[in-house]
Amino acid sequence: MLPINLGAISFDNLNWDVLKEAFWPMVMGGIKYTIPLALLSFIIGMAIALLIALCRLSSSKLLRGIGRAYVSIIRGTPLLVQLFVIFYGLPTIGLKFDPFAAAVIAFSLNVGGYAAEIVRGSIQSVPKGQWEAGYTIGMNYRQTLFRIIIPQAARVSVPPLSNTFISLVKDTSLASLVLVSELFRKAQEIAATSYEFLLIYMEAGLLYWILCVFLSGIQNRLERRLDRYVAK
Repeated sequence: MLPINLGAISFDNLNWDVLKEAFWPMVMGGIKYTIPLALLSFIIGMAIALLIALCRLSSSKLLRGIGRAYVSIIRGTPLLVQLFVIFYGLPTIGLKFDPFAAAVIAFSLNVGGYAAEIVRGSIQSVPKGQWEAGYTIGMNYRQTLFRIIIPQAARVSVPPLSNTFISLVKDTSLASLVLVSELFRKAQEIAATSYEFLLIYMEAGLLYWILCVFLSGIQNRLERRLDRYVAK
């Protein structure tokens, strides 16, 4: 192992003014692109996840097969590859998307694949007696599912789905590779012109961390609120 001379490391020559100037452009990149990208992708992804979860729970072998194939493909390939296929690959067959739309599609499909298993597990965790109760009062399968089962499954799924959303917020940094001007893209642009790579990238990491801590606080508050409706 090569020795590291800590005494040679100096922060005196770092340009702290660049750090201050980079703050608002990165914050605005987060407000304009990072947060909207994460929210939109998560909402669409959850719709996909519910659909795939219901396919996985279906009595139809075809639907179950489609659900398994989708989850296997999404979970078995890197998100970066999925993003590149949509943004750089699909235009070769005539399907071209602008950077933000391509990122939304890629992240939504990815969230759908991972969240589908969370939703499926949450639905299966609801006691079978709840299904029987719904049928007893005259509800059909669809009514029982959406009025009784899914509301109970939603409470169970809040912690893992919240973690999925927080991970998605961090994953949006990959959108910089398809030219979306989100937080990390701004950091790259500023670092490339100022050459203060250490400070700028550390500042970007700090902003991501602050955002994730804020989201974790919302998650904890939501979990406590939902616990009020659970019989102890």
